[in-house]
Amino acid sequence: MNSIDLYNLNALSCSINTTKRYSTSFSLGIKLLAPEIREAVYSIYGFVRFADEIVDTFHNHDKAKLLKRFRKDTWLAIDEGVSTNPILHSFQIVVNKYQIDRELIEAFFTSMSMDLNQTVYNNNNFKRYVYGSAEVVGLMCLRVFYKDDPEGYESLKYPARKLGEAFQKVNFLRDVQADLKERGRTYFPNVDLLNFTKTEKEQIEKEIEEDFRAAYEGIVRLKKEARLGVYVAYIYYLKLFRKIKKKQPAAIMQNRIRVNNVVKLGLLFQGMVKHEFDQL
Repeated sequence: MNSIDLYNLNALSCSINTTKRYSTSFSLGIKLLAPEIREAVYSIYGFVRFADEIVDTFHNHDKAKLLKRFRKDTWLAIDEGVSTNPILHSFQIVVNKYQIDRELIEAFFTSMSMDLNQTVYNNNNFKRYVYGSAEVVGLMCLRVFYKDDPEGYESLKYPARKLGEAFQKVNFLRDVQADLKERGRTYFPNVDLLNFTKTEKEQIEKEIEEDFRAAYEGIVRLKKEARLGVYVAYIYYLKLFRKIKKKQPAAIMQNRIRVNNVVKLGLLFQGMVKHEFDQL
């Protein structure tokens, strides 16, 4: 192993550790991907997580300045094929190897910038935000899965976007109290969270169910190397969504709903069995 190989490995390790520390659900799902695509997805997750931390965590710092610098460093890393930031170095390898569309990265940064100042969303801003913060991540991963198959990629773009949309909307419901109380954000358009009604919650849930349905139609068509990992992430979020559905609006405004690790392991086993016997 030469020096650059060692550095690449170290950079990847940073992305892997970031994923494991921030998301047990995604970590387990990624482990189930084929080895040749697993590392790339870790690198994508590490990148989006770091950007998200800038806008959600660094409260005592100039977030706009930090995000602007991170964006600039991202493009330098991609253009130069190297970065002293291991997360960006790992990400640029994936972008350049799989020819990830730059528009996806720009859309992602647009959504992260919206989080700096946007606190109330209308329908257009909401769609734009969800596209850049979640749907493009699904599309980046799909490009990795279908590197040499542009037709396969194009045929699965819509369900990949819907999966990202479903995940993001579930996150919004799960984190609704923190977004409102800690960050002053209200993502869902035309919803007053201080007077969140059962009817409004049910309408949001109906939209999420439609997103999950469209996403599932794509999951069953995924190539085998990617299907199990994506399916397990899907059933984790579906379980979380169903727990949220059972709660009254006031309950989710008070407590963050979770799926415990024992249940996650059960879902993992269930997913593996269904995949093994082609029962998805």
